[in-house]
Parts: sequence; structure tokens; C-alpha cells
Amino acid sequence: MRILIFEDEIPAYKKLLSYVESELPESKVLGWAQSISEGVELLNKFDQIDLIFSDIELLDGLSFNIFDQVKVNIPIIFCTAFDQYLFKAFQTNGIAYLLKPYTEKNFIDAIEKYRMLFPSSKKANIDEEVLLKLKSLVKEENKSFKQRFSVKKKNGIKLLNVDTIINFEASGDFSFAYDEEGTKHIVNYALGEIENKIDPDKFFRINRSEMINIDFIDHIEAHFKNRLIIKMRKRKEDLFTSSSKTPIFRQWLEK
Repeated sequence: MRILIFEDEIPAYKKLLSYVESELPESKVLGWAQSISEGVELLNKFDQIDLIFSDIELLDGLSFNIFDQVKVNIPIIFCTAFDQYLFKAFQTNGIAYLLKPYTEKNFIDAIEKYRMLFPSSKKANIDEEVLLKLKSLVKEENKSFKQRFSVKKKNGIKLLNVDTIINFEASGDFSFAYDEEGTKHIVNYALGEIENKIDPDKFFRINRSEMINIDFIDHIEAHFKNRLIIKMRKRKEDLFTSSSKTPIFRQWLEK
């Protein structure tokens, strides 16, 4: 079995790869993509692919954009953190899913479904209409974004409107949010969770530990090793893009 993996998070990729090596020892992982452009490159590179494991959200957008650029009829097992109800309509040929955080048993069940639907004597084909419907539903789900966070203070609970947040900063299992006055607040969500809850057109994760609001960018300067210095209003500290995020950030700025 020849496999491609589309997954932007390294720990998630390593976990999936370990399951593939354990449960599908006869298989070969032909390539791994973390972004849309890398996924398109892999699909154009290999003629014979039996199965794709794909996260929905990659570094530079939804993985559906890969399949918009390269038409495929390959079964896809989605590995995603989206809520299960989104997928009730997609128990059909060519699509299975692993809801994060999934277990090895969940992985085995998905593979069994693949083998049942696509035995070696049967050509594997993905139902393109199902893929389009799934894409539509995910986009619909993403239209509703979190508008405020409740933060605990000594004198009670304060409501922090998302539009007034300059940037978020990771701190383990929770994060810091800096409001429009530069005041620091504790938010009881990890940065990855916040990223999935707020509008991606307004907020961008410039590196592993920081996410910024475009409305508070003062100006941007070039830095060494393909990084950028971002100066935010009401923040004394300079923020920096990681070298891997810089090209995507430049594209995001011009949406």
C-alpha cells in the first residue's frame, strides 16, 4: 500500500506514522506534506497512490485546496479535530475519519473500513460530491468564531472582546492575551485551541508561541534568516515571525 500523509503538526505526524508502521507493515509512506503547496507537489510527483491520510487544517489553509488544484480519485482518511457531528453524512465510500485525539483502535477501525470498501480487487475511488459537501460544511462551521473570552480577576470575571486583543502568547496549557491598552490577561486555553476558535482572517500565528491581530500591527521590518520584526501598537516588545511562517504571513497580509 502506497500512502501520502498531509499533516502540519510534527507530533501528530509522528503518532500517525507509528500507527502506520505498526498496523500496515507492508505499506510505504511515499511522502509527508505540511502545507498545501507541499501536498500539491507530492500528488504531482507520484502516479500510484493507494491512500491519503489528511488533516483538514494545514499550515497555509484547508487541505481541500490541495484537491481543488489536483483532482484525485484516491480514498482519504481525514485526521481532524473537528466535531464528530460534521461527519455523520460522510460514512460513504472513500471517506473515513479519525477524530483527534484518536487512539490506535480508532486507527485500526478506519483501516478496516478502508479494506472493506476497497479490497485489492476493487479500484479505489473517492466520491467527489462527498468531498465537496464536506468542504462546504467545514467552511460553514468556520463562519462562527469566538467573540469574547472570560478572564478571572481579583474582583471577579472580566469579559475580554476578541477585537480588542493585540496578541496572544502561549504559556503551556493556557495563554496570555494583551488587550488594547497593553494589559496582560490569563486565558484558560492553550494557543492551539484559541487558534481554532478565532477568525483566521484577523489573527495569524507568527511562530509557535505567538499569534497577532492584524488590526494592531504598527509596522513590519525585515530581519535576518527570512524572519520579520513586527511592531504592535501598545506593545513595547518586538514580535518575530519564524522563518517557516514568513512566506505564509506575507500572503496572509495581502488577502
